[in-house]
Amino acid sequence: MRTLGVLLFPEFELLDVFGPLEVFGNRVVKHEFRVCTIAEMAGPVASAQGPAAVADHALAAAPPLDILLVPGGMGTRREVDHPLVTRWIAARAVDAELVLSVCTGAALLARAGVLDGRRATTNKLSFEWVVSQGPLVEWVHKARWVEDGKVFTSSGVSAGIDMSLAVVAKTVDPATASELARVMEYTRHTDSTDDPFARK
Repeated sequence: MRTLGVLLFPEFELLDVFGPLEVFGNRVVKHEFRVCTIAEMAGPVASAQGPAAVADHALAAAPPLDILLVPGGMGTRREVDHPLVTRWIAARAVDAELVLSVCTGAALLARAGVLDGRRATTNKLSFEWVVSQGPLVEWVHKARWVEDGKVFTSSGVSAGIDMSLAVVAKTVDPATASELARVMEYTRHTDSTDDPFARK
C-alpha cells in the first residue's frame, strides 16, 4: 500500500485536492493507497472557495510519503515565497516514488527545484506566472498532463482527475483506472496531449 500525502495551504483549490482524492481514496483502490492531508499546522485549512479541509498532520510530523500531491489555487501566489513550504516539498520529493501537481501547484514544485530540467505543464490561465517561477523547466503549453520520470504535472483543476487516473494506470494497472472512471461516472481523457484549453 502506498501512502499519498496532499499538501494543503490557505486558499488551495478544492477540486485540485478532492478530484484526485476521489480517485485515490475510492473503494476500488482501497487496498492500494492510504491518503493523508498535510499543512504547516494540523487542523482546518480554508480553501479558495471558502470551505475548509482538515490537515491530518503538520509538516514536521508528516509520515513518510510514497506519493506527494501539491494542488494549486490562489494561495500558491503566497506559498511560493514561503521557504518552510518549498524546503519541505524539496525534501519530500527526493524520497517520494512519485510527485504530482495540479494546476498552479506546479509553481510550488518549480520554486522547490523539483521541476528543474524536466518537462511540465500547468493551468493555461496562469501559465505565464507559473513559468516565471521555474526558468529551468521545459514548460509544455499544450498538455492535459505531463509525465517526466517520477513527476506528473497537470493542467487546470479538472485535469488533475485525468492525471490521477493515469497514475493509477501506471502504479496499479490500466483496467483499474478504467474501472475507477466508470464508478465515478467520469468521462476520462486518456490522451495527455489532448488539451482543448491550450487552443487560442
